[in-house]
Amino acid sequence: MEIINFAEHKSLVSRYMLELRSVDIQRDKMRFRQNLVRIGEIMAYEISKRLNYNAVDVTTPLGTAQCDTVADQVVLATILRAGVPFHQGFLNYFDDAQNAFVSAYRKYKPHSDVFDIHIEYIACPRITGKTVIIADPMLATGSSMELAYQALLTKGKPAHIHVASVIASQQAIDLVQKHFPEENTTVWVGAIDPSLNAHSYIVPGLGDAGDLAYGDKE
Repeated sequence: MEIINFAEHKSLVSRYMLELRSVDIQRDKMRFRQNLVRIGEIMAYEISKRLNYNAVDVTTPLGTAQCDTVADQVVLATILRAGVPFHQGFLNYFDDAQNAFVSAYRKYKPHSDVFDIHIEYIACPRITGKTVIIADPMLATGSSMELAYQALLTKGKPAHIHVASVIASQQAIDLVQKHFPEENTTVWVGAIDPSLNAHSYIVPGLGDAGDLAYGDKE
């Protein structure tokens, strides 16, 4: 399994990560969402280099040109709700892709930091033989990603899986390596942070991406 960590190479992703993490800049919700979109677009472009292509002839006003077009069938999947702007970045580039959505959330036990992950909803096309990109901006424990993947497998077996995240904990990366197929999974991440706190939030992380993008929830 290949792990591509954008933090290991200087690029514009570094600037967008700075703005996402900054307690001052991230207060601007529109800017926060836009930075998630931008990182999604950059990752989509990088993933596009790994796909298969067909050559096609295109008629121009002055003749014929040979161009390449993506041969793989791409399905963009995301975990609601924080994944929506991140997902949009991928959709801006893979604009004719099929789409899948999974609702996953933490259900805490009363007066406790202990929680279970619940899947309540999935909307997904058949994915057998297709390239599936699962976009979730924050991989904390990795449990939501694992359960979302299992839910997607009820719709078929993909040819290749790209797991895309803005920030992941090392624990989540370890879990993905353990539970996703080694031979056809690629992980793309903006940064890998070392630890989780008592509430299972990534440290240093950026806080709650869903709340920062869309406001607090009860």
